[in-house]
Amino acid sequence: MSLVVASVPSGHVYVRHLSPPAPDRTRVVRLPDPPADSSPDSPWWPPRMLTSAWVDEHAADFDLMHVHFGFDALSPDDLRDVVDALHRHDKPLVLTVHDLRNPHHEAAELHDAQLGVLVAAADALITLTPGAAATIRARWGRDATVLPHPQVVPDEWLRRPRAPREAFVVGLHAKSLRANMDPLPLVEALVQAMPGMPGARLRVDAHTDVMTAGFPRHEPVFASRLTALAERGALELKVHDYFSDDELWGYLQGLDVSVLPYQFGTHSGWLEAGHDLGTWVAAPDCGFYAEQRPCLSYAADGPERTTSLVTAVRTAHSNWLAGGTAPRASVATRHTERRHVARAHEQVYAAALARRLACTS
Repeated sequence: MSLVVASVPSGHVYVRHLSPPAPDRTRVVRLPDPPADSSPDSPWWPPRMLTSAWVDEHAADFDLMHVHFGFDALSPDDLRDVVDALHRHDKPLVLTVHDLRNPHHEAAELHDAQLGVLVAAADALITLTPGAAATIRARWGRDATVLPHPQVVPDEWLRRPRAPREAFVVGLHAKSLRANMDPLPLVEALVQAMPGMPGARLRVDAHTDVMTAGFPRHEPVFASRLTALAERGALELKVHDYFSDDELWGYLQGLDVSVLPYQFGTHSGWLEAGHDLGTWVAAPDCGFYAEQRPCLSYAADGPERTTSLVTAVRTAHSNWLAGGTAPRASVATRHTERRHVARAHEQVYAAALARRLACTS
């Protein structure tokens, strides 16, 4: 008998890889994301499932709801409406706590309030690391099942060998400068460090909206400084729109170290992709990145932020000079992990449904 799950969202790579690899089978069936507007080709954002109207209309179509992402812009009252609708129809709620601090929010208060509603209402909680589970227990008195993040890249990229190259490439991607990013001091420190690492070069990427005057997210000081550093040959600057998936995997596998220029955060899909592709990720010591996968750690803030990053990158560089490589996942280990994660989710769902049934009988 199938367990039909309204996953929010369903199409995200994390959620897709909660299913076991083919040809393995699972009882779990996830509803496709309803289009975000009248177009069937719309992405899942914003998720229409996270409305009381959608729950009321589709209650007969699913057994439980599992929330991952997508509630960034919803008020706590909006989320209470969704929870109330689920309760009206005796539908359990499962929540995976990916972020204890939203990387897109300047302040923590809204995300804290959103989590407060969802954590209190959830029939079961999941998170990715023991540290996050301990924080959930301390903050809300709830236990969360700890399950690892599944693979991010597809199998063909997991199998793809890293191309040999003579340069040691350090990459920092500023993306669209979301709220938790402060990359410029890190760039400046890495520029100063490059001459002391033979064979090393620095690549900095940024999205067009940040680098181009007239765009809403344009940052003139940041754009001007990167341009000046690139013009004097201190770094290689790449300005572009969002990568496609294959472009992103190719970019990451072309690096030896990928620097996450974050000041706060919890877990990272980018870190998982680096592990899949054999690229070191330098991650700040905030959140639980170091519990998630092997990585290079540096201080998220304070006077040691830049110096600790340079130390981490130099460690990877010394390893590279000695012929070493970053730890890399294999297809076999990732598939074994996915089977475990899929079985565990099925068990969490079945237990949540049993508890809900017991409460209503």
